[in-house]
Order: sequence, then structure tokens, then C-alpha cells
Amino acid sequence: MSIHVTIKEILKPFNRQIKIPGDKSLSIRWALLASQAIGKSKAYNLLRSEDVLNALNGLKKLGVKIKLSRKYCIVNGLGINGFKYKKNLTIDAGNSGTFGRLILALLIKSPYKIKLIGDKSLSKRDFSRVINPLKEFGANFYPKNKSMLPIYIQGTKFVRPIKYYENIGSAQIKSCIMLAALNAPGATKIQAKKSRNHTEIMYKYLKLPIKTHSKKNFDLIEINGEKKINPINYNIPSDISSSAFFIVLTLLSKKSSLVIKDVNINSSRIGCISILNKMGANIVLKNKRNYKGEKIANIHVESKNHFKPINCPTKYNTSAIDEFLIIFLVAAKAKGVSYFKDLNELNKKESPRLKFGSKILNMIGIKTVLTENSIKIYGNPSLKLNKNFEMKNYLKDHRIMALCTVAALTLGGKWKIYDPESIKTSFPTFFKILKKDLGAKIN
Repeated sequence: MSIHVTIKEILKPFNRQIKIPGDKSLSIRWALLASQAIGKSKAYNLLRSEDVLNALNGLKKLGVKIKLSRKYCIVNGLGINGFKYKKNLTIDAGNSGTFGRLILALLIKSPYKIKLIGDKSLSKRDFSRVINPLKEFGANFYPKNKSMLPIYIQGTKFVRPIKYYENIGSAQIKSCIMLAALNAPGATKIQAKKSRNHTEIMYKYLKLPIKTHSKKNFDLIEINGEKKINPINYNIPSDISSSAFFIVLTLLSKKSSLVIKDVNINSSRIGCISILNKMGANIVLKNKRNYKGEKIANIHVESKNHFKPINCPTKYNTSAIDEFLIIFLVAAKAKGVSYFKDLNELNKKESPRLKFGSKILNMIGIKTVLTENSIKIYGNPSLKLNKNFEMKNYLKDHRIMALCTVAALTLGGKWKIYDPESIKTSFPTFFKILKKDLGAKIN
């Protein structure tokens, strides 16, 4: 029998303070860079999701000693190109596009072929976006011209620095090149369309030889490789992408308020807050501070009765790409038509999210006009649900799972939502926080 959760009641009013687990992007990047450092790195508030655990298990297979306790994680780094390579090695990235793409960058000196595999969802995603620049560094991939998992990588003794134009706005591509550059003598130069900049911030904090120059539409990055990395002790801030579901949950609930503590509010990640505030929310960032180059704050949010539609500026696309699904739910309650465009990248995530988001809105009675890369949402401010909903066919995607849960807890109806375990890839304590901290009745 398939596992599912049942939700029959909307949330009662709440006034609470919560703590969200560590940022997934930072957790994976910390683990990868700690593996390249010389000595012992320690992290608190590391996200214990399946994606991060797959990253740690992959590093262990490469000879990295890791201790994971209830409070912290210790990685004993082996230095740049210090991995202990074995023949016939297979690394499983699970559902994690971030780990799957970034680990390839650290394998470009492997003397043996290493097989990279992933789950069914990850095996449908395009890896040519990192294979192409890594080939320029000198890495080899097999089978030739294959762009999806499973694939084999074999490194080279002669890694060369490259010049690369990244025009998608993908932090994974940019970070992959930056990690590969650690193994390349000389200067690697990247012109990258704007995207999240956690890797650059970590490099600067570690005093690695990096130069960055910000232009209007892109960043110029230069890295000189083959330098020693010192251990990285880190208290990982809370994840803004996971926080977004609780922000919208509060906005759409009645007479409620919420404080989410110590959240990463990096400017390349908070497009969702800018968009929601333009739609009439009043999300306030308090106790702002700087932590090792990252900005963190407490997020204060209160219920809202009325929302304005938005013609969403595309400048927010890269900084809100993981949050658009939950933003669409607010657009469904706005008075008027909201328009979101140039969102082709949304269909290249764990599922075709633009298409699936539109289907879910249609299912709850909201009209949409969908193209390959845009959506118009015809909002209904008085939207209330009283039907039965069975969500079955697209819930292997953790963010769709969370979207349906927020809809059920705020709009009404009786919901049966399948594959709740998918949430473990990014936010394993999602249901625990809903039930224990906010009183949600979820069976």
C-alpha cells in the first residue's frame, strides 16, 4: 500500500517562533570544500536531508573520514586532489543535482573511471551543462556524447585553466567550474549570468585567490588554483527555500504570525521575499548580521487578507527559482492576473515544475495560461476548497509535496497526499515542525 498523509483541517491561528534546518546549498558546499581542506572541519546545524547524506557517503567512498553526531559533523579533509581513488568505484548522488554536478569537478584528476549514478528523477536531468566545461579542463566522460546519468568520469594529470561563459544563470555550473579550478595551475576565468554566490563567499572567507567583479547582468570571476585550503568551522544558517513554505503558510492562514530564526538572507536567494512583498505581504527582516560573509536575519511574517497580482520582473527569476511553486499559490489568491515569464529553468529541476504547478492550480479551480516558459495565473481572492483531493502522480518532487501540504492547511478540503517521504531529500523535519510547533493535524 502506498504511503500518504491525510489532511482534513486547516490550521488554527498561531503566533510562534521556529527554527528551520541548515541551508542545503551551504551544507553540500561546506562538505565538499572541507574534503579539500587539510585537517579537521566542523559544522553545526548541517542539514540531515537525503541529499546531504548522499554527499557525505560519496565523500566517504573517496577516502574522506567523516563523523556525524546529533549536534555536529566533522570532515577530515585530505587536501586538494587528496582523494583515495579505487578501481570500479560508483558514487550515488541520489536526488541531488548539486552534489551530482559538483562532485564531478573534484574528480578531474582521477586515474580511474568513476561511475556516477542517481535516482530516477536525477537520471532525467541534463549533465552536459557541467560535462562541457569539465572537458575543457581535460576530464574525459564515457559513453561519449552522453548527457544524462549514469556516466563515467576519468580525470587527467594535466588539468588546464579555462575561460568560460556561463549564460544560463546556474550556480551549479558556476560552482562546478570554480571547484575544478582548484586543481588547475594558473587563472581560470568565468563570465557568469547572475546566480546564487555561496561558493564565491566561501572562497573569500577561506582567503583563496579569487577576484570577483559584479556587472549589471553578469559576474566576472577569476580563480588561481592549486592553493592550500584551511579547515572550515561553520554554523550553517537556516535554509531560505525551506523557510518559504512557512512564510506562505503564515500569509495564507488566519490571524497568525511567525518568526523564523537565523535564516540565510543572501541577496542572491531572497527573490521570493521581494516578490511576495510586491504582492502585498509585509515580510520583515530583523536582527540582520553578517556571518562569515553570508547575511542572516530573523524573518517576521503575518497573515494577509488581500494580495495584489504581479507582472513578475525577470530580475528575480534566479533568486527565486526554487520558490516559484509556492509563490504561485499566493498568486492564486490575488485579485487579478499574475504573470511569470522566462521560467524555462523551472522545468529542469526535479520535475517539470512549471507544468505541474499549473496542473495543481487547475485542480483547485484556478485558471492558468501556460506556455513552455511562462504562466498566467487568474487569482481568486475568495478561494476556499471543500472537495476531496488525491495528489498522486508528481510527488516524487519534494517541493511539490510541500506545496500541496501548504494548500491543504490553508485553503481547506480533504487531501490525501502520496509520497510524503520525498520531503526527506531537502527538509526531513517538515512535518514535525508543522505538527509540533504549529499544531497541524496531519495523519
